Amino acid sequence: MVDCLFSVHLKHFISYFPELSFTHITFFQVQHHHIFHLRMETTRMGQWLGLLICLPLLLLKAEGVAVGITYVESAVAKGAVCLDGSPPAYHFDKGVGAGINNWIVHFEGGGWCNNVTSCLSRRDTRLGSSKKMDKQLSFSGFFSGGKKFNPDFYNWNRIKVRYCDGSSFTGDVEAVDPATNLHFRGARIFVAVIEDLLAKGMKNAQNAILSGCSAGGLTAILNCDRFKALLPASTKVKCLSDAGYFINVKDVSGAQHIEEFYGQVVQTHGSAKNLPPSCTSRLRPGLCFFPQNVASQIRTPIFFVNAAYDSWQIKNILAPGVADPHGQWRECKLDIKNCSPNQLSVMQGFRTDFLKALSVVENTPSKGMFIDGCYAHCQTGTQETWMRSDSPVLANTTIAKAVGDWFYDRRPFHQIDCTYPCNPTCHNRIFDQN
Repeated sequence: MVDCLFSVHLKHFISYFPELSFTHITFFQVQHHHIFHLRMETTRMGQWLGLLICLPLLLLKAEGVAVGITYVESAVAKGAVCLDGSPPAYHFDKGVGAGINNWIVHFEGGGWCNNVTSCLSRRDTRLGSSKKMDKQLSFSGFFSGGKKFNPDFYNWNRIKVRYCDGSSFTGDVEAVDPATNLHFRGARIFVAVIEDLLAKGMKNAQNAILSGCSAGGLTAILNCDRFKALLPASTKVKCLSDAGYFINVKDVSGAQHIEEFYGQVVQTHGSAKNLPPSCTSRLRPGLCFFPQNVASQIRTPIFFVNAAYDSWQIKNILAPGVADPHGQWRECKLDIKNCSPNQLSVMQGFRTDFLKALSVVENTPSKGMFIDGCYAHCQTGTQETWMRSDSPVLANTTIAKAVGDWFYDRRPFHQIDCTYPCNPTCHNRIFDQN
């Protein structure tokens, strides 16, 4: 047994040394630094390694580097502002060496607000105001600056754009009600951020990826062609949507909950004019918020990373609280191992619906997919699911390898996993009771 004291991120420590087990963890805080005390028991490598890792571990910081915030003050004059009128913001880890002209622009997730009431509830939080955002974010997984953790993209310019508009960066309403001071300007934020990055060197980009997670993954789908149009014609541009393929299905009560909700989002934010016209010319604007109605028309190459049992969609689309008044789905949604046989059967039906919605994405080299059979949501931004010795694999391939092979045209990747619980490499999400 070995005792150690560290001031690095615990999740990065565990990610770096998965062979260790920890019998006791105590957190405390000193001058804004999260410190943790570990009592470790080595399982395979002997106590000498336990003693060795009590030395300063500078390598850990390379796996999850904290990157400071940048406010796009110039966007305010363009009306490209958060819900509360504050400037948009992003975190920028600059590229080096051969990656200096390569760019990843990633849009953060965080759901949506569908009316004035729900948007007001976000306005004074990090999801509605850059004044409330953390000043630093950790970059790991797809955003890691370490070659070991991110071999294909570690030296690129990597940007995480913060989410503060509630519309997946599609809204644009000129009027501002003085009673609420709500600004619905997500589409303007998208353009203002890209213009700011172009001025900071992206105008020389050789390669560029638009990516996003969750609501940001939907951003990457809805804005994929727009992103390409804003970059130089000579730039190789591709898009990556992580957990952004939200589907239009009835909830467990039989109601069209998500269809109604998305229609309200589009109406509240004035999003219709910023959704793909190839869809809005055929369908109601609210339906064009669903990837299944726009994906086949995307001209720019795009890759979809998604769990077939997307945990956010199971919790909020298939079995939202409003459709489960007696809480029969509560334990199941917290941990898929708690699901009854009947609930698992319903979830298998959701997977069938998900794959049907995904079937519009043709099997071409320009469109790739990594659809694992896991209960998960957002898998590119954390090391454990992006690339580690125990990361999820399809066809013996990690997400990192699949995305890298596809982007660099080494080989196409278009894999759909078998049904739960067949994949032993899954990192299934387990949620806190609260």
